Amino acid sequence: MTSTFDPQCRRCPRLAGFLDEGRAKYPAYHCAPVEPFGDARARLLVVGLAPGFHGANATGRPFTGDHAGILLYETLYRFGWASAPVSSSATDGLRLTGCRITNAVKCVPPQNKPTPAEIATCNEFLAAELATLDQGSVILALGAIAHGAVLRAHGLKLSALPFGHGAEHPLPHGRVLVDSYHCSRYNTQTRRLTTDMFREVVGRATALLTRIG
Repeated sequence: MTSTFDPQCRRCPRLAGFLDEGRAKYPAYHCAPVEPFGDARARLLVVGLAPGFHGANATGRPFTGDHAGILLYETLYRFGWASAPVSSSATDGLRLTGCRITNAVKCVPPQNKPTPAEIATCNEFLAAELATLDQGSVILALGAIAHGAVLRAHGLKLSALPFGHGAEHPLPHGRVLVDSYHCSRYNTQTRRLTTDMFREVVGRATALLTRIG
């Protein structure tokens, strides 16, 4: 059975080589697969795309040190999932309660664009992680790639449940998939995703868990 995370994983040659290059140029950076962060018994699982080079790839914590994490952690704090509104480093003491953050691809890809083969290879780890969730959990997918990775990890066809911001999809084991545009710098600066839009989606995911019990 595949484990939920392998800190030494080098299954994808392109990504492994990119990490080696990054480590040589930035020796203080994490430059390794980024471990999921948060509550081991989470009922809300946030799935992103991949670590950012100067963000999670540098700090070793998902969505920490990059622009995307600003809105994510502030919103999780607003709804009671995080102990602080800002994640500045892997040693800042911030805790997530009932929530965990992971990525569809655990290693930083060049230009933040993993290949389909890399997404498929890393999907084994996501599937193993999803298998640890309790029945009735909610999964928040940030972007279409994360959405597709969650479906693939459940053995579902990507065409069965199309991605759409704010969409809700029933999954096996009583789980619910909630979609959001990714909270990337591009999406927030172009206002494709506003603060209110993201708060509404996270609020709905939180309310779903309250109703599910």
